[in-house]
Amino acid sequence: EPVDRLLGAAVAVVGTVRRGDGLVAMAPNLGWRDVPLGRLLERELEMPVAVANDADLGALGEHRRGVAVGHRDVIFLSGEVGLGGGLILRGAPFTGAAGFAGEVGHLPLNPDGAACRCGARGCWETEVGEGRLLMRAGEPEDAGRAGVERVIARAAAGDDVALAALADLGRWLGIGIAGLVNVFDPELIVLGARFERVFPWVIGPIATELSRRTVGGPRDVPRIVPTRLGADAALIGAAELAFEPILADPARWFHRTPRRQALASA
Repeated sequence: EPVDRLLGAAVAVVGTVRRGDGLVAMAPNLGWRDVPLGRLLERELEMPVAVANDADLGALGEHRRGVAVGHRDVIFLSGEVGLGGGLILRGAPFTGAAGFAGEVGHLPLNPDGAACRCGARGCWETEVGEGRLLMRAGEPEDAGRAGVERVIARAAAGDDVALAALADLGRWLGIGIAGLVNVFDPELIVLGARFERVFPWVIGPIATELSRRTVGGPRDVPRIVPTRLGADAALIGAAELAFEPILADPARWFHRTPRRQALASA
């Protein structure tokens, strides 16, 4: 008879998630709309399953275990194909009334910009998404992570086109971040996923835009740092989310099984 037992699971999803029941309302880069992921997984796994946005969980992971430990007001930005955001306000995750807060990738930033997968035009992620960077660098837009790594290698070798593409990425990141700073006044901004890999090339343009566009001016620009947890930020945040019910009431789980174990998946 097994001595270990799975008591819960948490899943990180690149999309808008309703925290109450794990409904993925919209995941444009996956082609999902109104997918009841939480209910489907609970039926298959026969255990409680928490579903949350990957950037929200990245913010949680960095706040509990990473570079944002000890900070009360944090913005976490994660970019692979698109752009996601997670918020820590007053020391606690801020997810909004239904869990949809933090969808910064779909902020309307450029009225004359490109069409977004969400159906709108000029969303922030259309300017800082993976495809846009690749296009500006002269790579195929569908080249994916391998294409991004080529852009990074070209920039490290001094390629002017790659350097200009990364500078443009940094400029658009800075424009959007300035808006978030003016709204939330964070003390720390953490850049994860693809943004962490290009950090040395984008931090200068980001800082320039922040100094121009934030209400506090250059003296009050928050610190901007790369993720400490790297690609594991969302995974660690998912583990934290899965453990929360156990940590909130340990006695309940102690009486159910001699050993406690939670599963986190991203």
